[in-house]
Amino acid sequence: MKITQFIFTIMATFLILSCTNASESDLIEQVDPEIIITYTEQIKPIFDSNCVACHSNPAINGAGVPLTTFGEVKSSIENTDLIDRINRQSGEGGFMPLGGSRIPQASIDLIMQWESEGFAE
Repeated sequence: MKITQFIFTIMATFLILSCTNASESDLIEQVDPEIIITYTEQIKPIFDSNCVACHSNPAINGAGVPLTTFGEVKSSIENTDLIDRINRQSGEGGFMPLGGSRIPQASIDLIMQWESEGFAE
């Protein structure tokens, strides 16, 4: 019986020590503040893979605006609630992409960083 308790104690200690103290922010891919986010390199691929199926030129499936060029994307971010809509959860009213999966938070963060840095092309 003492051997079983000893083994259990050793195993429990090992499990406790193997856990980390990582916070949620450690688990989320962080945007490197040293990298300048550009439309061509980082933003266009996000919109191409998540938005242009409907937001093509011309926009289809009830999409209000095309999002295929630098100017269209920049204008939509500046003049609409685009950032708010992609930040919503699936099922929430106005969620984008409509009928699709939520864009990964790392991609949304890149779009927001791109906006805050002044929309580099």
